[in-house]
Amino acid sequence: MSADAATAAPGHTPSPIRWAILFGVWLVYFCFGLTTAGLAPLVAPITRDLGISHTAMGGVLGIWQLVYIAAAVPCGALLDRLGGRWAIFIGAMIIAGSSLLRGVADDIITLYVAVGIFGIGGPIVSAGAPKVVARWFTGADRGLAMGLYITGPALGSILALSLTNAVLMPAFGHDWRAVLMLWAAVSTFGGAVWLTIASLPAARAGEAPRGGTTAQPQLAVIAELLRLPAVRLLLVMSVAIFTLNHGLNNWLPELLRVGGMTAVEAGYWATVPTLVGITGSLIIPRLATPERRHVMLGGLAVAALLGCLLLYVAGQPALTIGLMLQGIARSSLMTVAILTLVETEGVGEARAGVASGLFFSAAEVGGAGGPILLGLVYDATGDFDLGLLILAGVAVFLIAATWRLKQTG
Repeated sequence: MSADAATAAPGHTPSPIRWAILFGVWLVYFCFGLTTAGLAPLVAPITRDLGISHTAMGGVLGIWQLVYIAAAVPCGALLDRLGGRWAIFIGAMIIAGSSLLRGVADDIITLYVAVGIFGIGGPIVSAGAPKVVARWFTGADRGLAMGLYITGPALGSILALSLTNAVLMPAFGHDWRAVLMLWAAVSTFGGAVWLTIASLPAARAGEAPRGGTTAQPQLAVIAELLRLPAVRLLLVMSVAIFTLNHGLNNWLPELLRVGGMTAVEAGYWATVPTLVGITGSLIIPRLATPERRHVMLGGLAVAALLGCLLLYVAGQPALTIGLMLQGIARSSLMTVAILTLVETEGVGEARAGVASGLFFSAAEVGGAGGPILLGLVYDATGDFDLGLLILAGVAVFLIAATWRLKQTG
């Protein structure tokens, strides 16, 4: 009996190993978040030491998302071929390698390469995590498990943002390279822990068969999914969601520093959306039942809009409220959108993996564009005000798109 069948069978007690597996997935995703946020609090010393502009740094912050777009399909094939155990381990090692290479970069080209490599490991982890969770959890437990593992990258981001300038930079003699080397070591450890857990006999017994022999060709599935209007709209919405999330996530410490905070203060304040988001990711997806999912999506888009406008106003208490609203939106927009996608008629659980891969592949267009956009706007205007107004416009689009999605059914 497969793990799915086992967990779904009436009267069957799910294997406790699934929680250890969930922890392993969470830990690798924690390393994912640690690495994605690891450069943000180091923008000032890196741009100074390497002599690069904010526009160039925006390109660095967004390059891995561009690589992600190209790597998503082949990485998905690798995941199906190797299975979650080895594929996620390889993804973790690539993430560790990216941090290591960032730490030894000596010019803009080598920094681009180092960050771009992350775009190969990223899709393995982001596609592998829901695949593993879907195999071991069903029903309400699946929503809980998804909410739990999504806290991994959030907590990784908090650690990177709060400790980098307050603790690690002073401890390492203000050597930003040493900080990145530490993140490489943490990711290596996370990958090793995952492989150990996934190699336990009980975990291996529930592994999915590799390289499904009866599966419909992936390109045919993709073509059928793209013929669904709701799927196409959700893919466009994913671009907007990631433009908001990655644009603010990568530039928030610098945005706050330019606004008058010290680097340490900016690092602490930049954790506010993530802290709020952890609670949101545990509560909101479970409340987003099918009958009220569109309302939840629209509400989250409104929160994103108000958050951008309040950050534009600046000053207290607008800043605190804006950061909290951004945390609520950032934590759950992606999750609720994916849940909506999976439950769209014509998708379903059987095509959830391919649909999620399409979602992330499309979304990373915004994931790359957001950081690049804010960097360009900063160099052109000298501040982030126009960038915040543009992101507010993206949120308005999401509100309108949610209404259209509800009409589409």
